[in-house]
Amino acid sequence: MTVRLRAHHLLCLLTYSGKGYSSAFTTNLDSVADRIQLGEEIVVVSEADDVCAPLLAESDVHCHRESVMRRDDVAAAELSAILGYSIRPGTAFRMDGELITTMRDAFVAGVTRSACSGCEWFDLCSTTAAAHYVDARLTARRSPSDSGSRSTIRPAAVLQSARALPDDPLSKLSFP
Repeated sequence: MTVRLRAHHLLCLLTYSGKGYSSAFTTNLDSVADRIQLGEEIVVVSEADDVCAPLLAESDVHCHRESVMRRDDVAAAELSAILGYSIRPGTAFRMDGELITTMRDAFVAGVTRSACSGCEWFDLCSTTAAAHYVDARLTARRSPSDSGSRSTIRPAAVLQSARALPDDPLSKLSFP
């Protein structure tokens, strides 16, 4: 199987610690995190994804709002800058320990936090990141499916180059 994720949920999963909108939501997100931890492939989508599933029956589900789509665009741009490849609908990859560490280093440094602006979970995620992700469901240890090959991404160099990017108009977006 494949885990379908919108771009901003890649950020949410970095700090997810078992809290959510409802017990059905957290049970589902626990399952999504477990699947990723076990090395299941992720494909980026531009619509409601596997994380959204328990919320889709609600009458005014936020998953379909324009502000959420803007969050996805901002998250995709920032993640693309630090990872060195494009994060867009159709991008497929696995989150191994090295990738999780790279993304978390950028997250805690504030390099990939623009999409989080105005999110009701911002403070919880900030606390989890500041505590070195000890309560997060995803761990950076290598999963059983890791082939042993190492990525050529160097987090410190990538973070430095991401900070050196020219003023990005996406950083001026605000989210209701």
